[in-house]
Amino acid sequence: MSTNPIAIGDERAIIEDMLDRNRRALIDTARGLSEADARRRLVVSLTTPISLLKHAAAAERIWFQRFWAGLDESECDGYSRRDLGTFAVSDDESLADVIAEFERASQRSREISSRFDLDDTKDNPREGTVSMRWTLLLFIQEFARHAGHGDILREQIDNPQVQQPNS
Repeated sequence: MSTNPIAIGDERAIIEDMLDRNRRALIDTARGLSEADARRRLVVSLTTPISLLKHAAAAERIWFQRFWAGLDESECDGYSRRDLGTFAVSDDESLADVIAEFERASQRSREISSRFDLDDTKDNPREGTVSMRWTLLLFIQEFARHAGHGDILREQIDNPQVQQPNS
């Protein structure tokens, strides 16, 4: 996995590189935080730096392990239901554990997606017929969004002295 972006060349390489860049960006929003800061609730939702990573790992399993590979939930390497449980982090899981979990899920997604051409399709009950290209682009979008969420949370954690404007 290169740290230099792929800007020219084969479509698949560019798409996969962009997805990996967004995966790294999401991890970077939490890397180096204390365990307490990784779990700090700064918004009403379940969104914390660590829960974003936990959710991203579950999303990888839901789409690549369950949907594309057709694995049963029991065959997945972690939580893979479509519900708020994707954000649940147990007290005994460290930030390093959750980062490693996300990296493992991402690696398994890479392996599964490599078995399919970009134009291969499957029927999805929520989305209709989707291609592997569409799925990879969905994950670029999703992880870019979550990295943005993580950036905002990190800004709040790193700069607690900044006062919120009065509404």
